Amino acid sequence: MGITIKTEEQIALMRKSGELLAKVHAIMKNELKEGMTTKDIDRIGEEAIRSFGCVPNFLHLYGYPASVCVSVNNEVVHGIPSEHRYIQDGDIVSLDCGLIYKGYHSDVARTIGVGNISPVAKKLIEVTEQSFFEGIRFAKPGNFLVDIARGIQGYAEMNGFSVVRDLCGHGIGTALHEDPEILNYVTRKKGAKLRKGMTLAVEPMINEGSYDVWWLDDEWTVVTDDDGLSAHYENTIAITDTGCEILTMLPEEKAALNILNVC
Repeated sequence: MGITIKTEEQIALMRKSGELLAKVHAIMKNELKEGMTTKDIDRIGEEAIRSFGCVPNFLHLYGYPASVCVSVNNEVVHGIPSEHRYIQDGDIVSLDCGLIYKGYHSDVARTIGVGNISPVAKKLIEVTEQSFFEGIRFAKPGNFLVDIARGIQGYAEMNGFSVVRDLCGHGIGTALHEDPEILNYVTRKKGAKLRKGMTLAVEPMINEGSYDVWWLDDEWTVVTDDDGLSAHYENTIAITDTGCEILTMLPEEKAALNILNVC
């Protein structure tokens, strides 16, 4: 379908979609605790999405059976919620979900530590989040997608972690997955040139050890090849005149970023 350039009116709808999704994630983070099942988290997320009059865009997409991808510890992405998988003290849990507001999609992932997590788990979560911000420093008109990838990969590897190669981010708008694909690592191809009005889901997936992954027999859950930990951090952004705007944060979160002069 090619890369779509959104109007100010369309970005305003995506901004509202993103703000509502940020509220959903805040609710899930507040509710996440030891002893609950991954299916419990999925229910909480779906109920929150529907309470805002929105539709969970992951549910039944390509056959996926839930509204929230819940990935624990060595699971990189697309963990299927289960009544039989209990969250334990020390787990790190990645919550990836999105919603549709008036025809426009938003997409966010966060990795959350439960209880007393290990020092390496804490560092992995922090580095994964910061790698996103290191990448989007280059999300401005005239730059290329490879510039975002270089920022992400450089920061992650400088901190001793690896960047997953087999998965990537994507364009987003009236469909959850639009062109272009957004790699988190550098290749010889520059990728698309960034233009005002492009809307992108940038999502570093960072591993404790090797970047190699494999798919479980459920054909959805992606896990690390060496059983090491993995973390995931994602926001939907829009390219502006001079940089980018993060669409999937609460107003107070955006204000804090403005103070720090990020994006």
